[in-house]
Amino acid sequence: MRKYPRLPDFHRLTESLALQAQLQAEYGAKGIRGPLARAERALRSALRELQALPPDPGLAAKEPNDSKAIRALRPRGPRRLWTGVNPAVYRDRLAGALLGRMAGCTLGAPVEFWPIHKMQALAAENGDAFPPTDYWGTVPEPKTKRYSMSLREDYSRRTMCGVPVDDDIIYTLLGLLIAEEYGPEFSTADVGASWLKYLPYACTAEHVALENLKNGIPASRAGAQGNPYCEWIGAAIRADPWGYMAPGWPEQAASMAYRDAYLSHRRQGIYGEMFFAAAVSAAFAVDDPVEALRIGLTEIPAHCALHKAVRWALRVAPDIRDYRQAREAVEQQFRGMHPVHTINNACLTVWGITIGKTDFTRVIGETVAMGMDNDCTAATAGSIVGAVVGRRGVPATWYRPFDDTIHSYLLDQRSFSIRDVLGRFEKQAERVYSNLPRPIHAPHGGS
Repeated sequence: MRKYPRLPDFHRLTESLALQAQLQAEYGAKGIRGPLARAERALRSALRELQALPPDPGLAAKEPNDSKAIRALRPRGPRRLWTGVNPAVYRDRLAGALLGRMAGCTLGAPVEFWPIHKMQALAAENGDAFPPTDYWGTVPEPKTKRYSMSLREDYSRRTMCGVPVDDDIIYTLLGLLIAEEYGPEFSTADVGASWLKYLPYACTAEHVALENLKNGIPASRAGAQGNPYCEWIGAAIRADPWGYMAPGWPEQAASMAYRDAYLSHRRQGIYGEMFFAAAVSAAFAVDDPVEALRIGLTEIPAHCALHKAVRWALRVAPDIRDYRQAREAVEQQFRGMHPVHTINNACLTVWGITIGKTDFTRVIGETVAMGMDNDCTAATAGSIVGAVVGRRGVPATWYRPFDDTIHSYLLDQRSFSIRDVLGRFEKQAERVYSNLPRPIHAPHGGS
């Protein structure tokens, strides 16, 4: 695995610099602006120098951003598992996937990035099980809003009424809107146009891309300019709608994911969305969620960092028996990696699935208990397992409080009916399969 350089404590240094400047101003000292200006120039110069460093060409060849090059470097895979969509099978699994995604996200949202001990303390205070087996009884700061809309208490089982807002769900809905407006062969430019139309704000890589679009930078370059977050998890959380619209067809799901991811991400960021889109797609056609993960890996370059990391996670999975072992293993293996990175969170998602298998409650409970970006990881794990077990395999306690409503911060789209969204995804799956080419490989699983 890649090693990160040992970084100076820039946060403490810049904080000390600011505090000392304030103190000297209080003491009436002269000449404060000079050292501050020199420090700022030095930092900006170092940033420019880092940005100008050329990437390793050998590594770049193994981790391309071009779609044709990515496809050429994939390992052998089934590419397509279904030759057509069986409506009854698809509807049940689609409902399981969407409800599973929303349940995992909603469980993780109020404790996103919390350390394990803090989640344990909340569970003890509430008298809740840990890992959780239901939504949190209460959450801290209940009247504080998330995304300027849903109160934090809306994520607890006592006051939940509808799926509260979260970007993990927003991008699932946005993927549906993109396909409805532009069709399954949408372009990255179409994704950019939809972001400008519907997204009022975004975070990290998505924020950079959205601001670049607003400043006239074309969609083809919006994800590469001034974007140090381009390998973070933001694209991976947008994977699921492509799997829903291309069930049993992981290659097509990965292709759609690529066009979406390219707007804001590069390399591992792109591969994360492709991998999970393909895994979600495969989950519609298999009975083992771990098999879906293995199939998903066949749609990304065989020697990229994400592929290697997920292979490692699957290899050591028999030794990872609970959330604590999972968190310790990922911190040791990826020391120095940011907790919002695609790779470390992907491994936690894998282990949530390998620990719980088709026990939906255990899957999302263990995944949330692992921490890091745990609303994202639990949403993805819940989606994959939900697609395998179907609606009947997702306990009603997880979706009864949703009351057929998804709350949204998308512009002019402030709420959605779950039943309506399921029907709309079904129509898009029909569009995807309407011009189905003849299979290259023998169908796997069928429909």
